[in-house]
Amino acid sequence: MASLQRKGLQARMLSSEEEEKLKRDQALVSDFKQQKLEKEAQKNWDLFYKRNSTNFFKDRHWTTREFEELRSCREQNPSYNTERCKVFQCDLTKDDLLEHVPSESVDVVMLIFVLSAIHPDRMQLVLQNVYKVLKPGKCVLFRDYGLYDHAMLRFKAGSKLGENFYVRQDGTRSYFFTDEFLAQLFTDTGYEEVINEYVFRETVNKKEGLCVPRVFLQSKFRKPPKHPAPTSPGPGPESQVLIFHEVDACASI
Repeated sequence: MASLQRKGLQARMLSSEEEEKLKRDQALVSDFKQQKLEKEAQKNWDLFYKRNSTNFFKDRHWTTREFEELRSCREQNPSYNTERCKVFQCDLTKDDLLEHVPSESVDVVMLIFVLSAIHPDRMQLVLQNVYKVLKPGKCVLFRDYGLYDHAMLRFKAGSKLGENFYVRQDGTRSYFFTDEFLAQLFTDTGYEEVINEYVFRETVNKKEGLCVPRVFLQSKFRKPPKHPAPTSPGPGPESQVLIFHEVDACASI
């Protein structure tokens, strides 16, 4: 099994078979069921975590490779101290982060596979919540599912909730981002775009003759500085990093 990766500013091109599949699967889940899924979103994710607590989540070593802002925060850093970590649970679409984190105190916010699990109509609430605790001039680091990822193309008919938005059999939902949609989402909330690009990965199994295309969107958006200042190289050992994990779990370091 091997993985190949490249980056680009254009969305993945579909094969003719993939285009036909997406054209056929246009029927949307009923409004009644969509409202039910929204009400039960928390319960469905809680059940997901319970089922997959030991075999789903992996160490994300690639984060320090892709985001230089995190390299000083690795566990091997002698300044790392578990006593300085604060773990708390929070629904970013409802709960005020200021109840846990002081205003404009955070140097880096990580949104890694978080927004895709939230209804598109509520995504801006998350970014507004984060904006309040992020220091001026500091960044949100983002990575999530991109348009035409293999997971998107695997959904069966009857799974579509809206444009690029789908529901899995267990009731959890997933949105697949375009760079344009994400940029608009952040800039409408007051952020500045730093970088916003697709990551294309191909997982190849030569023995099985399989090549699985994965597509992610990887981005940085900055809260505008209050006064012009030179670009910071990233957080130091005393900086505060806010890490959000999927829907509602977060840690402050």
